[in-house]
Amino acid sequence: MSAHEALEAYAPAQPRFVRDLDTLIRARYPLLYLVSWEEQRIEAILQDLAAQHGKVLFSWSIARGLRRLGGSQALPALDVSKAPLEVLATIAKLGQPALVLLKDFHAYLSDSTVVRALRELAQELKSTYTTVILLSPTAQIPVELEKDVSVLDVPLPGFRELYQLLREIVAVVRQGNRASIDLSREQAEQLIKAAQGLTLSEAENAFAKAIANDGVLNGQDIKLVLDEKRQVIRKSGLLEFVNADVDLDTVGGLDSLKRWLSDRSSAFGEPARKFGLPPPKGLLLLGVQGCGKSLTAKAIANFWALPLIRLDMGRIFSNYIGSSEENLRRAIRVAESVAPAVLWVDEIEKGLSGSGSSAVVDGGVTARVFGAFLTWLQEKTEPVFVVATANQIGSLPPELVRRGRFDEIFFIDLPATAERREIWRIHLAQRRRDERAFDLSELAQRTEGFSGAEIEQAVIAGLHLAFAEGKDLEQRHLLRAVEDTIPFATTMGEEIARSREWAKTRARPASGRTPAPAV
Repeated sequence: MSAHEALEAYAPAQPRFVRDLDTLIRARYPLLYLVSWEEQRIEAILQDLAAQHGKVLFSWSIARGLRRLGGSQALPALDVSKAPLEVLATIAKLGQPALVLLKDFHAYLSDSTVVRALRELAQELKSTYTTVILLSPTAQIPVELEKDVSVLDVPLPGFRELYQLLREIVAVVRQGNRASIDLSREQAEQLIKAAQGLTLSEAENAFAKAIANDGVLNGQDIKLVLDEKRQVIRKSGLLEFVNADVDLDTVGGLDSLKRWLSDRSSAFGEPARKFGLPPPKGLLLLGVQGCGKSLTAKAIANFWALPLIRLDMGRIFSNYIGSSEENLRRAIRVAESVAPAVLWVDEIEKGLSGSGSSAVVDGGVTARVFGAFLTWLQEKTEPVFVVATANQIGSLPPELVRRGRFDEIFFIDLPATAERREIWRIHLAQRRRDERAFDLSELAQRTEGFSGAEIEQAVIAGLHLAFAEGKDLEQRHLLRAVEDTIPFATTMGEEIARSREWAKTRARPASGRTPAPAV
């Protein structure tokens, strides 16, 4: 299938945000506040709406003054120091149905005179067909305006808007013979999904960079577009883009969990939506330390070919009133903007510890953040698959493990004998050692009660012993490393027993094999 045919499979549709904005304009709302960085995209949307309703579109900024978009004639120059008040007075005298876009006007809302003038303008415009639209990347609304202004969060471009952009780029490339396009329908879909979370300008730059890189736009450029998405996540300061370079086959054992993941490997695509399937919500992975919970989170993202972003709950909390809640909302917006994606919340019990006594300790901040996070887990509609991990089961708030927050709760126990043998094989192979040179069955038997992380450390310790002797790794080096290791199951056997008892009726075992006993 050609690139043109691949992209034609998706018919453009008006985004919901545009429909909502159109409704407010037709309802003659006098004052709207749009939260977005994308000035060019908003101007294009407003130009279409103005044309549909027979209105004139004006745009104002402190740098260029008030101008009619689509026309070359600017209105009379304004005194820059009095520009905000002057432009509000000019709008009141326009005398024709209009949409007026005020860029970065939030900077002047700390001036009580400007706020007063804006309130009076809103009252005057109620009997006209003019709507004033404030456009800003941040919502800063003084209390005096709360009842006069309607706020709309402008979502980042969706799948179909990015499709339209890619379609236009492909048409230009094909017309100018400047580069070649080699995209199947599946690759075109993956490329567009990789660009989700970028603004139209950022996506256009990413596609152009991909073409300029080697003169070809193909499936190999998905990684390059994902690199641009890393920049978006990094700039948020609350999330971390993690390289999901762990293959699911390198995670030893966990056969039941792997089957569950395999059954849902295609659940984020268009065929699943048409079939009526909602996107999977997420997993809560509980269990013994060092048994692969974090490794599994990375492997899930790699297995499903989705970006992996990590949320550190410690970064959410701030000393300033209201900042913690706003930080969580920002983190959620960024996560949803790059969807479909895997959101990894590591050791979630530590970030939410003390939520029950939060009102006494921190004025209720932790409780409010926890409540907002739970509500989002329950109600989210964007395809953000949450993988939360926890070691200390007793510290988990009961509300978190209630059905509906996650699709499934898995308990990852100490590996059974066959799983330990597989883990030995994996770690020896990763260090370029032939498994046939070692007695893996003996190693599996001698490491009863060991976690996967402890087996990995035994391999590393054995390599150190062999290197110190000037010899290659042998069975005796590994056995000596095992003898020198005191496993977590020995020192924390009682805690593991309590976790297993808790998980019997509350979680699903990640492995179908009988786990190793806690020593």
